Amino acid sequence: MIHAILAQQGANGAGYAMGGMMIVFIIIAIVASIFWLWMLIDCLTSNMPTAEKVLWVVVILFLHLLGALIYYFVARGGGRNVVT
Repeated sequence: MIHAILAQQGANGAGYAMGGMMIVFIIIAIVASIFWLWMLIDCLTSNMPTAEKVLWVVVILFLHLLGALIYYFVARGGGRNVVT
């Protein structure tokens, strides 16, 4: 039975398309997790006051990728060179 299912998927190419999409989703998940970890470490090692640091760590932990993106663009400045 499994052989028949695999033969049918191979005949129309749907199995290969799903495999390709799965690889893309896995790569996106890995990149997002690395970015999340990078922002968490950046927040923990920053020179912010302790209360602000705790707040950002909570935001990053609970909102995962969204929290990391918010931290990147708001607290970190989004890669812009800010003159102080």
